[in-house]
Amino acid sequence: GMELSHYIGANTLGPAVPWKSGGPCKMKRVRTVFKPEQLERLEQEFLKQQYMVGTERVDLAATLHLTETQVKVWFQNRRIKWRKQSMEQKAAKLSQFGVIQPATTDLTGIKDHEEDTVDVEL
Repeated sequence: GMELSHYIGANTLGPAVPWKSGGPCKMKRVRTVFKPEQLERLEQEFLKQQYMVGTERVDLAATLHLTETQVKVWFQNRRIKWRKQSMEQKAAKLSQFGVIQPATTDLTGIKDHEEDTVDVEL
C-alpha cells in the first residue's frame, strides 16, 4: 500500500516543499539517488563508451528504471569527472618530472593558441 506508492514516486520530482521554495508553487528538483546496481551498470557502459545516444540510451534507461534524462545527465557528469581525473593524473606525472604546467593544458588546444598569439606579438 503506502510503501509501494512511495517507491513508484521515488524517481519523480517529489512534493513541493513550501519552506524551501521561493514562491507558492515552485517545485524543487530532488537529486536522483541511484541504486548501487544502477551505478554499476552505468559505470560498465561508460567504460565501453563515454557517449550514450539514441536508442542505446532509451534502452539503458528502461532497463535501469530511470528516465532518459537521468541517464543523459549521469553520462554528462561522469564525463566531467573523467576529464578532471585524467587532467589530475597528467598534472601528477608532470610534477614528478619537475615540469609544472598551468591547469589550462586541457584536452583542448587552448595553450597552443595562446603561444601562437604570443609569437605574433613578438
